[in-house]
Amino acid sequence: MTWLERFYPDVYLESTYEIDFEQMYQKGYRGVIFDVDNTLVPHGAPADQRSIELFQRLREIGFESVLLSNNKEPRVKMFNDKVHSRYIYKAGKPSPRNYRKAMELMHTTPETTMFVGDQLFTDVWGAKKAGIRTWLVKPIHPKEEIQIILKRRLEWIVLFLYKRSKGRYSDL
Repeated sequence: MTWLERFYPDVYLESTYEIDFEQMYQKGYRGVIFDVDNTLVPHGAPADQRSIELFQRLREIGFESVLLSNNKEPRVKMFNDKVHSRYIYKAGKPSPRNYRKAMELMHTTPETTMFVGDQLFTDVWGAKKAGIRTWLVKPIHPKEEIQIILKRRLEWIVLFLYKRSKGRYSDL
């Protein structure tokens, strides 16, 4: 494994909303950890109808969920007030510590947990360090804070190499 492969997602998709969660449940997954901004809604946006329906669907399937965000509590709580998940704010991603805490909250293991996020160097890398299978999705909206824009430039290089090694998009 090259050093860059530690940042490669297991699955790379256009959107969170195209994941077949019913199929993932059938494959044995029982918990989903989500990043919030640009994974479920545009950066800073409240939960929209699509995200509210997703969390309702996840509960109906039988999934547990945790929102894992590096944001402060008011931002994460505002989103969570509509979707009714558990959440961890100021998570310190890419540290695996709060990924493990999320699994404890859901009573899942790395083998039964999936992670969905939009950034390689925080979301994907942290989940991989915790042994969790990762779904990278394209950011919902291009408007982002400057420190994220700078990270995205480096991500483009890693994603280019990832796509070249795996094909344009990977799937299960």
